[in-house]
Amino acid sequence: MKFLLKTCLILALVLTTTCCEKKNDENSNENLKSEVSVKRYGHVIKIKPEMIDKYKVLHANVWPKVKEKIYDVNIRNYSIYLKDDFLFSYFEYVGNDFEEDMAMMAKDSITLEWWKLTNPCQTPIESHAEGEWWSSMEEVFHQD
Repeated sequence: MKFLLKTCLILALVLTTTCCEKKNDENSNENLKSEVSVKRYGHVIKIKPEMIDKYKVLHANVWPKVKEKIYDVNIRNYSIYLKDDFLFSYFEYVGNDFEEDMAMMAKDSITLEWWKLTNPCQTPIESHAEGEWWSSMEEVFHQD
């Protein structure tokens, strides 16, 4: 009987400890998630119809250093979509200073060389803001 009681007590202690450790791990994960702020961005630009094939080929073979820079400036989950003569982009920004990160990308020599190839394929939309190449879109709905 004492053996059974000791076994039950040990099992209860192990279960309690495991449960508390799991709860602490979950809390740590929640705290980590709340520290990372994600901002979603959508953009639109026109593509010159005669440049669509070239643009697709370029993006089927994006230079590794361009991808690396995109990651370095805190852009995640980046996609570009094509519909008729419009390109739509979506990405998530996980950094703390979007303007500074974008300025850093705009100074990168490899990115500048990449843009020399891609920019001639594009034309800003008529309603673009001054100084804007890809026009920002307003998010009107999101669901995680």
